Amino acid sequence: MEFTEVVRRRRMVRNYDPDKPVSRESLERIAAVAQRAPSAGFSQGQRLIVVTDPDRRRRVAEICEEPAYVAAGFDAWVSRAPALFIPTVSEQIYHRRYQEPDKIQDDGAEIDWPIPYWYVDVGATAMLVHLAAIDQGLAAGFLGLGDYTELKDYLGIPPDQQPIGVITVGHPLPDRRSGSLKRGWVPRDDFTHWEQW
Repeated sequence: MEFTEVVRRRRMVRNYDPDKPVSRESLERIAAVAQRAPSAGFSQGQRLIVVTDPDRRRRVAEICEEPAYVAAGFDAWVSRAPALFIPTVSEQIYHRRYQEPDKIQDDGAEIDWPIPYWYVDVGATAMLVHLAAIDQGLAAGFLGLGDYTELKDYLGIPPDQQPIGVITVGHPLPDRRSGSLKRGWVPRDDFTHWEQW
């Protein structure tokens, strides 16, 4: 599939065919693509957890408060997705990398981080999961949580790794589109500024 077609097909899908499994090979290809995401100083602080076991998926769906989504008119999309990708990132890995000899400043100090680039990088990891899923003929959706404590405990995520959400992956079924889409795209001239703002 052409890259522009992959991007054109990208949308947040909230319903999956629970009777159509996704092969381990496809999931491994998605994970391999996601590992190619950039990371500051090649710190590589991003990680993925892939959950395919039905009981584990149901428990993750409970932690993600799926019943509230169902009550709002959406399908039981987290528990029905054949695979859940949970991207995580470690800020500490970035700090350790930027304390190495080739990254420290002349005075021996670590750089001041004007932006928490670890979140930028794990965002790129998440986007690559989405795009790789589409390239595999699948669909994906993203769900953020208000509190990740229970998810971290349940999945045994190390204290230094912060999950940023749950990405559902599977074969799409018709779903309820977000009402926010009625807003339409921002005009291209408002989005893209040439040479200066």
